[in-house]
Amino acid sequence: MKFLLQLDFPYNGPFNKEMTEAMSDLAKDIATEKGLIFKLWTENKNTNEAGGIYVFDNMEDAKRYLKKHTERLESFGFKNIKGKFFEINEELSLLSKASFIKDL
Repeated sequence: MKFLLQLDFPYNGPFNKEMTEAMSDLAKDIATEKGLIFKLWTENKNTNEAGGIYVFDNMEDAKRYLKKHTERLESFGFKNIKGKFFEINEELSLLSKASFIKDL
C-alpha cells in the first residue's frame, strides 16, 4: 500500500521558472527523504498557494516528513500549513489511467 500526503500553504511567489530556480536545492534535499517515492510540486499564482503531493511507501515516514517539513516551512516564515494523509487505492487508480502506480 502507498500513502499520499497533500500539503499546501499560502505562498506569494516566486512562481513558475523563478520558483524552480529558487527551490532547486530544496527539491534535491526532499528527493533524499526516507520512504518518499515521489513529490509533485504544486503552485497557484491566482490563489497565492503552493505545496505538493507526496507519495510514500509507508505512513510512518509520511508523518515524520510532514512534521519535519512543516517545521522547515515555519522557519522560512510560512504559516497556515495544511497536511492531509490518504491511503492510495491502487486498483481504482489503475482503472483511472494511473498505470504508473504498478511500477512504484
